[in-house]
Amino acid sequence: MRLLKLSLRTRIFISMILLVLGASILIAGVTVYQYKQEAEAYHRERLERKEQAIKENLKFVLANTTYYVNTENIALIFKERNKIYEMAQVHEMPINIYDLEGRLLVKSSGYAFRDTTENRIDPQIIDKLNSSSRRRYLRKTEVNGRKYRSSYSYVTDHKFKPLAILYLPYLQDDSVLNRDLNNFLMRMGEIYLFMLILAIIMSYFLSRYITKSLKIISEKINQTRLDKKNQKIELNNATEEIFALVSAYNSMIDELEESAVKLATGEREQAWREMAKQVAHEIKNPLTPMRLSVQSFERQFDKDDPDIEQKVKEYSDTLINQIDTMSSIASAFSNFAKMPAQQNETLNVPKIVKLALDIFNENYIVFSSEKEEMLAKFDRTQLIRVITNLVKNAVQALQDQENPKIVVSVEEEEENVCISICDNGSGIPEENKEKIFEPKFTTKSSGMGLGLAMVKNIVETYNGTIRFISNPDKGTIFKVRFPKWNGSIQGNYQEQPKKTS
Repeated sequence: MRLLKLSLRTRIFISMILLVLGASILIAGVTVYQYKQEAEAYHRERLERKEQAIKENLKFVLANTTYYVNTENIALIFKERNKIYEMAQVHEMPINIYDLEGRLLVKSSGYAFRDTTENRIDPQIIDKLNSSSRRRYLRKTEVNGRKYRSSYSYVTDHKFKPLAILYLPYLQDDSVLNRDLNNFLMRMGEIYLFMLILAIIMSYFLSRYITKSLKIISEKINQTRLDKKNQKIELNNATEEIFALVSAYNSMIDELEESAVKLATGEREQAWREMAKQVAHEIKNPLTPMRLSVQSFERQFDKDDPDIEQKVKEYSDTLINQIDTMSSIASAFSNFAKMPAQQNETLNVPKIVKLALDIFNENYIVFSSEKEEMLAKFDRTQLIRVITNLVKNAVQALQDQENPKIVVSVEEEEENVCISICDNGSGIPEENKEKIFEPKFTTKSSGMGLGLAMVKNIVETYNGTIRFISNPDKGTIFKVRFPKWNGSIQGNYQEQPKKTS
């Protein structure tokens, strides 16, 4: 299971190393097996050749002896002039001859090789010899760690009548073959060690080459987002499988963009439907008291009433207030619906912020600027709208505060201009923080909740960001950041701020 969790590159690398190791082990095993088979064949054929040569020599001796050839005279025939010893010396192996019942007749005991047989052959061996179709029996034994390949066969006369049993104990000496095998395995080990090192290097680069395309595809997939334009993958010299995967990804990107467009269109339509419902609801609210006021005035109107002028004035004030409410609703909706035009004016931000604060009469509003001149590309009207909305919200949050204070500051932060609006109000409740920039969301009894949504829309249009930090009973800080412009404008900022901290 752990192997399945490894990366494809690691698995390719490990697989190639294991392939080389497995091949080397397999070839070594086959080589050892082949050597053993060849050694067995070599000893078997060598014993057969020696046995055949010795039997031909025996036939020659029997054909030229002066004794009568039978089983009883075998010992006399081969002891004469030490013929059995001469044959053993010539063929370099011990020779034992037994009668047909397995009793020892003669052997080359003077030969340096130690005989491993007893003076009598095991009856079971004679039975196996008699049951063999070739009238020959081979037995493998091991004495003191030395392997013997013993041969039992019949010695016959010229009429092929069995006279005796020939026993040839053959020592199977594998020292030369084992030395050759060890030398071969050492040379092969050196070759495969070199091949292993070469395989490690090749597998490293080959696994990188194979997984390079997959890594690019993986990075592109991780970067795929529904809310932005995604780049297609372009690969040269890709394999057929990778090309099919890239084609599938590019097709998915096309379908994703189409789905995103449809989804955005549907969301916009739904948002406008919701906005229309909200506007209709907000407009109906002041219409009801206006209708009731007209009906009440119609029923109670009396031109001879001495207080008629006061009543007409109260009635007019009520209608004017409701009309102003409807006008503010229409203005808020109009300002939110209208996307800010990118005028890209070069503005002195501290000057514009100070100008936006001049419309406020609250004496607890404090303005400060790190520098007299900080330039940015922004629309003058939209920047004033951003400042006034944020400061207006701060003022409304401080209505019940004993010692209200609002600090508006302008600072430089690396490549950005930062405008901070800090108040010491009650803060934003935790459950409202995620909804603060949503259209229609408001905690006030009046208004449509479009102010902060409009501010966010304006700031993001000019590649800026708006963030806030709020702590209960300590206040809220709104920070607006947008790119500064590294140029200059005519004249210097000489005006004094409204109030300084």
